[in-house]
Amino acid sequence: MPLNYREPLEVTTREPPRASVIWLHGLGANGSDFLPIVSELNHARLPPVRFVFPHAPEQAVTLNGGYVMPSWYDIIGLHDVAPEDETGIRASVHYLNRLITREIERGIAPRNIVLAGFSQGGNIALNCALRYPEALAGALILSSYLGLKDKLAQEASAANRKLPIFMAQGTQDEIVSYAFARATRDTLSALGYQVEWREYPMTHTVCTDEVTDIGAWLSAALSSA
Repeated sequence: MPLNYREPLEVTTREPPRASVIWLHGLGANGSDFLPIVSELNHARLPPVRFVFPHAPEQAVTLNGGYVMPSWYDIIGLHDVAPEDETGIRASVHYLNRLITREIERGIAPRNIVLAGFSQGGNIALNCALRYPEALAGALILSSYLGLKDKLAQEASAANRKLPIFMAQGTQDEIVSYAFARATRDTLSALGYQVEWREYPMTHTVCTDEVTDIGAWLSAALSSA
């Protein structure tokens, strides 16, 4: 059964937008989950930005006893050797590619597009960004990890080998463990990617200091816009 992706929510800080940030929520949430981040980033010196907040499709999640909820793909387990829903991951990466294409058609150059994601959404954002055929502005990955990691070396895009990557992680995260996230950072570093790593004394959430750091990173990543 094909996945159904609803129309994303959008917030534009000023018209006309010169950059786009496509921000994917985590498991069980929806596109409105990160709407407050737009006003929280008012401190950052950002160009006019269109923030795009997609909604994950409804589907059964094995990790949660088969319960149907918003999910970018099925999750069997959250550890380094857990089986992965490759079909679901690739379907949502394909959908994110379509959203990038829509931003380009609306006048935003790929170099001014950031892919962002929290938890499960971060996995999709990172997988998409590292494979995208044109250079993007960056990948903003929060409390997350990299799926399909064993296939990245063969599938990585040459255009994004120098992609700016921001990874933030809570040292007390009870969902995506600190060690699991650090393993993603180490995998990326071993493949030659430059990762800006930040960690905070928090659980599976976003904290004030993190928002400040996100604003600074976004300002630098979108400086060309």
